[in-house]
Amino acid sequence: MLDIVLVLGVFGTLLVVVALSQPLAERLGLAPVVLLAVIGGAMGAASGFLLHSPFSSDFGEMVRLFADLPLGSETFIYVFLPLLVFEAAFTSDVRRIIEDAAPILMLAVIATIATAVIVGVALWPFAALPLTVCLLLGAVISTTDPAAVIAVFRDVGAPARLTRLVEGEALLNDAAAIVLYTVLLGIIVSGRPPVIGNGAIEFVRSFLGGALLGAIAGRAFLQFIPWVGDDRLAEGTLTVALAYLSFIGAQRLFDVSGVVAALTAALMVSAFGRTRIAPYNWSFLTDLWEQIAFWAHSLVFLLASILVPRLLFDMRLHDLELVAVLIGAAFAARLAVLFLLLPILSLARLTHPISTAYKLAIAWGGLRGALTLVLALGVTENPALPHEVRRFVAVLATGLVMFTLLVNGTTLRGIIRLLGLDRLSPIDQLLRDRVLELSFAETSDMIAKTAQEHDLHQEAVERALAPYKARQAAAGFREAVGEIALTDHDRMTVALVALGNQERMLVFDTLARRAASPAALQALMRNADALVEGARSGGRLGYKRAAEAALAFPFSFKAAYFVYRRLGVSRFVGDRLGERFETLLVTRLLIQELGGAAAKRSRSIFGERVGKLIDTILQARLDQTKSALDALRRQYLDYAAALEARFLRQSALRREMGRYQALFEGGLIPAEVYRDLKNSAEAAQDADAPPRFDIGLDTHALIVRLDMFAGLDERHLESVQKLLRPRFTVPKELIVRKGAPGDALYFIASGAAEVVLPGRRIPFGSGDFFGELALLTGEPRVADVRALTYCRLLVLRKADFDRFMRDNRDVRLKIHEIAEKRWAINRADPAAAV
Repeated sequence: MLDIVLVLGVFGTLLVVVALSQPLAERLGLAPVVLLAVIGGAMGAASGFLLHSPFSSDFGEMVRLFADLPLGSETFIYVFLPLLVFEAAFTSDVRRIIEDAAPILMLAVIATIATAVIVGVALWPFAALPLTVCLLLGAVISTTDPAAVIAVFRDVGAPARLTRLVEGEALLNDAAAIVLYTVLLGIIVSGRPPVIGNGAIEFVRSFLGGALLGAIAGRAFLQFIPWVGDDRLAEGTLTVALAYLSFIGAQRLFDVSGVVAALTAALMVSAFGRTRIAPYNWSFLTDLWEQIAFWAHSLVFLLASILVPRLLFDMRLHDLELVAVLIGAAFAARLAVLFLLLPILSLARLTHPISTAYKLAIAWGGLRGALTLVLALGVTENPALPHEVRRFVAVLATGLVMFTLLVNGTTLRGIIRLLGLDRLSPIDQLLRDRVLELSFAETSDMIAKTAQEHDLHQEAVERALAPYKARQAAAGFREAVGEIALTDHDRMTVALVALGNQERMLVFDTLARRAASPAALQALMRNADALVEGARSGGRLGYKRAAEAALAFPFSFKAAYFVYRRLGVSRFVGDRLGERFETLLVTRLLIQELGGAAAKRSRSIFGERVGKLIDTILQARLDQTKSALDALRRQYLDYAAALEARFLRQSALRREMGRYQALFEGGLIPAEVYRDLKNSAEAAQDADAPPRFDIGLDTHALIVRLDMFAGLDERHLESVQKLLRPRFTVPKELIVRKGAPGDALYFIASGAAEVVLPGRRIPFGSGDFFGELALLTGEPRVADVRALTYCRLLVLRKADFDRFMRDNRDVRLKIHEIAEKRWAINRADPAAAV
């Protein structure tokens, strides 16, 4: 029986090794995982030697534990893997990954299958084993470990997109490899002949099933999270529970991929949780998961490396030849995907082109790590497999891992520098120099002022300013000699990208102040990201298109409106309109803040000319946003007043809490008083619920708005109410189509519409009606009628028209009177009949 004290002693020792390896790796210029692999292998070899040496009795059970770790592959998979997968997805920027979704899917899924096939086919003639076994090895080594690669990329300042591609690949690569590994292992163990179709179906079922389950789990988490009331400890605990429950539930209950389930759940939380969780809590969760992932990744790497001597114990000379073939095949498979398949995506306009330097860096950075060793360990522990199969997979997978870590991992830094990927782009270099220029001016003023206040010698001032002058001179020289030859388009692009990022930060600030609902914040975040990407890919025109798209109706509104028009359910479209109202209101406030003095000062690094162009662009956006907001406000004045009043109340409460905090930090009020004041303000903030948007389709309320029905008594109003049906329309919606049969009469209770005629348009406003002539004459419509604003209409169907006219004499006379006038106009212009 295991001694728990000794186990804890081993665990503590490993943590000490992990902690000390970080500064040591930095001093040696190595990635920490490379050093951990070396240390782990040395620990495994040393403990094995001591255990079988004459000194074994002197070292006791501690050495025995190191030499024969009581850890199986299931321990690694069920304890560590959910944490590693969840953290990688949770801390990723989902929106930026979506931009490169096509190449990431290609690298993660297609490359995994291609690697398994190429490696399997390459080894098959030399291995004297079935093709399925060689394919299994290909699946085992197709997993990549991005930790060392990303650490090197960030250390040398590699481009953000290169890092994002590698991170995105790692998110799905492990999932695809484990699913493929499971399918192939099942075929080998069962002994049945492999059928490609059945294997492909099983792969897709496991992958998509895991994704669906993970999406449901992530959505359930987001719905539950408001119940914990901004308790960051509870939120952190729930995220850990989500990682394990989604993984285990998928694996054991539904027999689908647990890795994909945990990955998808984390992606859901990452994509939508930022607008539902307070920013300071989100930062806490990010830090928490970074620490958890550091422990998990370091321990699994160290523990797996300790097992390396055991896995290589039965290595033969022929195995070295197979390892050489494996290394060549794995590298060739990666190059084939990068240089043959990725260009197809670029030609199909599914992604921006990826440079040759990027491809070479990604190819050389395809390090194999702990997961490959864990999967190989799983093969060695499977008693249903022949010994030769277990030895083959263990030795070759371990050999490839050690080669990529000790060769690729130690030379990757030099490869990055050789490819020139450690230098800033011209645009980033320009931005850096502008920041230095302004920083120099501000620092010079500060140094001079400080020296004057403290009566310091002028020579000290000159020495303090010397480094700043040298850097400013270097930046100015580069631009003067044309090293940074940027066009006006490039400068404008940099400025607009920065403007979009400014807006994104303001959205986060809005979230921190709880100044908008989660749905509105999600839309604001999506719009800010679209502005950044529009500017990055299309400059000023791209930014303009993104700004216009932000004012258009999103898919969620279109879907809700489709449900309303087809099924008559108005609740969903009402909710979407309320979100749109709030989004437009906050967008207007954000644009006004971007145009303020503080934001302008921060953008002065781009120069006066670019600053003026940005002011013009912001003013155009502000005018368009006000126009869209006013279109809603005119129809729903009460809701606009309630929403703006709540905004003012929330702003006042936030200022109130800020004042209490300032008094407390200044020592003017004790902690007890501060807590009481803060709690009362937070209670008032939570109690001030947002107003519920009412689309306003109550038939009786709309009838009362029409002067035409003002003279009707209650009995007639009730009969009219039974015949009329309310209808809501959005701006530019086609209400009546030219050539359609005259099937209804329309009363405008609120809003405006227009008849579209050749060469002219006839406007209709609140209280007007249209469509009566086609009903009276029985002829088809000969003109379009389109909504100019949001409209609330009352529709009288043709089947009820005669009864309506018969029962309502006064209304009938008014309709005939207006119809006579329109008939008179139609004699001169027949196209006016609608």
